[in-house]
Amino acid sequence: MMINALNGLVYGSLLFMLSSGLVLVYGLRRVVNFSHGALYMLGAYVGYSVAIHIGFVPGVIAAALALGLVGVFLDLVIFRQLTDRDPLVTVLVTFGVLLVLEDLVRSVWGTQNYAIDPPEALGGVVEISGAPYPVYRLFIVGASVVMVAGLVAWLRWGRTGLFVRAASHDPSVAAMCGVRTAVIGPIVVGLGAAFAGVSGILAAPFLSLNPSMGGEILVLSFVVSVVGGLGSFTGAFVSALALGQLQSFGTVYLPELAALLPFAMMALVLIVRPGGIAGARV
Repeated sequence: MMINALNGLVYGSLLFMLSSGLVLVYGLRRVVNFSHGALYMLGAYVGYSVAIHIGFVPGVIAAALALGLVGVFLDLVIFRQLTDRDPLVTVLVTFGVLLVLEDLVRSVWGTQNYAIDPPEALGGVVEISGAPYPVYRLFIVGASVVMVAGLVAWLRWGRTGLFVRAASHDPSVAAMCGVRTAVIGPIVVGLGAAFAGVSGILAAPFLSLNPSMGGEILVLSFVVSVVGGLGSFTGAFVSALALGQLQSFGTVYLPELAALLPFAMMALVLIVRPGGIAGARV
């Protein structure tokens, strides 16, 4: 029971880390980014390529920097033009970006699965409830807490973070008050993409790398965002932890229904609160 709960916590932490980037981008650009899963996948591959040559930590740094630059590029070229456009246009364009990035990965790295070992310092196990448990999985929980806490602190108390919050509420008024919204956009999208990239390389030691990994986790990250309430970090946090536990225990006790449980949870929550956990009750 305890091991299942820990596995759910680990998976929920990873989902929250990934969904935070999705929430961040939606909060400013109001763009539902269907390419977010592909950024997660690309970060995993970039980090893997660096990690196997010079170490895991440089791989994480490389994934963050590379995906941050990709995010800035996507904002300048695509996302800026999608703001306030028809949602169907947004879906089609960002889904197209996902397909392009998946084809890029297949062309560069092929279609085979890759695996990477965790760093030596985190490769051991600890005993929990009489059973061995990988240290690296506990590290993922800690890394998620540190990254998201840093992001929230930046948004709440940092000067640029305050500008981001102002622009997310009303970009026109923020611009009239002197906020350089043209600069804020690439920073936010780059940061959201960097979160996706770091999530990808951190997940690599216990999830195999393959070109379809982005699409698989994208669905769950959207479930987290919708259930939590689009644009809400608090809602995404609650939703990610709940979904992690649901997946962990569902895989053990209801394996034949495990794939349906996230959608059942989403349907139930949206019936009670159409705006999500953080939304207003209707």
